[in-house]
Amino acid sequence: MKEDKSLTKIILDCDPGVDDTMALMYAALHPDIDLLAVGTVWGNVEVPMGTRNAIHTLEMVGAGHIPVAQGAARPILGEEQEYAYFVHGDDGQGNAYDETPVGPAASISAAQQIVETARAHPGEVWIAAVGPLTNLAAALVIEPELPSLIAGVSIMGGTAMSPGNVSPVAEANIWHDPEAAAAVFAAAWPITMAGLDVTMKVLITPERRATLAAGGPAAQYMSQILGFYGDFCAQTFGTWTATMHDTIAVAAAAGTLRINSAPVIDIVIDTSDGPSRGATLCDLRGLYSGNPSIPGARHTLLLDIEDSIADDVVALIAAYESEALAA
Repeated sequence: MKEDKSLTKIILDCDPGVDDTMALMYAALHPDIDLLAVGTVWGNVEVPMGTRNAIHTLEMVGAGHIPVAQGAARPILGEEQEYAYFVHGDDGQGNAYDETPVGPAASISAAQQIVETARAHPGEVWIAAVGPLTNLAAALVIEPELPSLIAGVSIMGGTAMSPGNVSPVAEANIWHDPEAAAAVFAAAWPITMAGLDVTMKVLITPERRATLAAGGPAAQYMSQILGFYGDFCAQTFGTWTATMHDTIAVAAAAGTLRINSAPVIDIVIDTSDGPSRGATLCDLRGLYSGNPSIPGARHTLLLDIEDSIADDVVALIAAYESEALAA
């Protein structure tokens, strides 16, 4: 978890996805973030669709120069994958069906892009991984020394003390590829886990959506695609509201979160074939004595953050106007 306020170099690995679209906009527009590269992975949607959505989003916010590399199309063991079109719409964009042509993807894979970017900026780059962790696991195979080249990894995934969202104990990004997640959590780099303990509590309310609708074209698009997504979330919350899962991990990497509780502990991934498959096993035994952090551990678990990050994100996106409109 980044603590200083200097410009943060970030690689964003994502599976766009409505909430990924918000994370992309935030990462591209925030003045404290230097978004170096974007990788796409299967997850919410098939990877070619996610790649198109990522490029489209970056171009909407004047960041079309940032390379988008297509990544893994299935889990590392090659098993059948499941998508979340029922959450994100048939196009992964809340059924906006925006068919605006977009530029090409990068010529290398997302895993190779991670390795090459890390080598070009040793010790400076944060990876914000907000989809299944297949690309990161593949990058570790390409470059076993990758953890020594990376400043840290911020993950949207998992849950410690809250229910899962694809099983009683598992969160979707980890559950989709537990073997990849196990490799990533076992690697010797610092990890910040933004799981359901915090991402189910920081929400886009109707009022916040209205602020987006009153903003520039990109914000209006974000408001539009949140409609379908929020309707799905209403099945959980009982009223229209939208989670902003992925942006929390980006903000954690950039140091723009206000954090109340984030113990540093050990986390391992359940890769069994039983009912706990995909669970993030968090060693929180220290809670009994009021000090859950573990000496020598490297996994920072976000347990309590300030809700104000939602207002910050909405205001940033709503304020953006395209260069053509600003001229």
